[in-house]
Amino acid sequence: MKNQTKGRVAGQRPALVDLRAAVAGSGDACVRTLRRRNRYIFGMSSLSLGAPRLSAVQVLICGAAIVTLSMGVRHGFGLWLQPITQAQGWTRESFSLALAIQNLSWGVFGIFAGMAADRFGALRVLIGGAVLYALGLVGMALTTTTLGFALTTGVLIGAAQAGTTYAVIYGVIGRQIPAEKRSWAMGVAAAAGSFGQFLMVPVEGWLISALGWQQALLVLGGAVLLIAPLAFGLREPGFVGGVAPPREQTIFQALTEAMRYRSFQLLMAGYFVCGFQVVFIGVHMPSYLKDNGLSPQVASYSLALIGLFNVIGTYAAGSLGQRMPKRHILAFIYLARAIAISIFLIVPLSPMSVYVFSAVMGVLWLSTVPPTNAAVAQIFGVAHLSMLGGFVFFSHQIGSFMGVWLGGYLYDRTGSYDVVWVIAIVLGVAAALINLPVRETPILRGPKRVEASA
Repeated sequence: MKNQTKGRVAGQRPALVDLRAAVAGSGDACVRTLRRRNRYIFGMSSLSLGAPRLSAVQVLICGAAIVTLSMGVRHGFGLWLQPITQAQGWTRESFSLALAIQNLSWGVFGIFAGMAADRFGALRVLIGGAVLYALGLVGMALTTTTLGFALTTGVLIGAAQAGTTYAVIYGVIGRQIPAEKRSWAMGVAAAAGSFGQFLMVPVEGWLISALGWQQALLVLGGAVLLIAPLAFGLREPGFVGGVAPPREQTIFQALTEAMRYRSFQLLMAGYFVCGFQVVFIGVHMPSYLKDNGLSPQVASYSLALIGLFNVIGTYAAGSLGQRMPKRHILAFIYLARAIAISIFLIVPLSPMSVYVFSAVMGVLWLSTVPPTNAAVAQIFGVAHLSMLGGFVFFSHQIGSFMGVWLGGYLYDRTGSYDVVWVIAIVLGVAAALINLPVRETPILRGPKRVEASA
């Protein structure tokens, strides 16, 4: 009897061991599942676990080349203001309105381009954007009515820029570059856009002088088609057959969460000011300088210097974003812009004062882009980064619309740009104050803190 009892107890031990192992195994499985979920939500990558990543070098080279072309062409549009208005007999407000529509179109279509890039990958969006860009530049050259000019230069090129610039490229960077290098990588991409301005604006000025303004636009229309083959370097492995990897949030959930979040609202408000300042200066600076007796070459060199020094500014802003609060970087940039514009208006206007102002503004020009987008990625993760970046950029483009249109409107009414310069100064101070309360900590989802980046 004793032996039988002992045997039964001994016989039960394997079952107990199996039971304990099963429970332990279930616990381990739950832990592994939670870790997988958390790793997704943490925003380390929106791609499914185990999916291969593109080479960081490949992403940066192809992304930088695309931004260089797209932004480089766009930065030189101010050089066409006087040639086109004089040749067509239009007012500056007509030209300014078309570019204002372009910026608004860029912002509106940027939201949908970001959604499409998050859903289908960047490749298709970039190719479509390149085709639209070429068609828009051809239309800009050949149209003879203000309505046609607004539709081609405004709506079409704006939609093209939405599919070939930062929202789409930054989505790829966010998904393919580790979080610890993300802000730096965004700085590299933004610096490429600045280098494009430095490289392309003098080329565009030379093309206008050598070929005439129409032929120059046709040449650029062919050049932007190079974006299409470069886009294949950003074909992401996680988007197999154009199907998006699984996500924890729907588009509506991610958007609702962001729109209700105070820091997202503040980032959008600050970005409005960025758009107002840079597009007003980029479009109207050449005419402002010519009105004050300076040569067109000074204007070309001015825009080129802005692009050159912004290579330094955007790279520095991206690198500093890995080490210090991004809200402090943004507040400094906006305040420094207001101070730089104030000094520029106070000192006597000369080629040297223009070049110094351009160098200073260049450092501050697109340097808001890396910390703003990196803050969005840090707060919300990267699963819907292209879409959320598109919404932030939409605010930027509303500011761009106001800056470029108001510049032309007030010039035609008052004969000067003085009022718009003052508005740019006031907005710069306001944006500096707006960005200081931004909270960069990962957003809370549920009872636990869900970390959106490492």
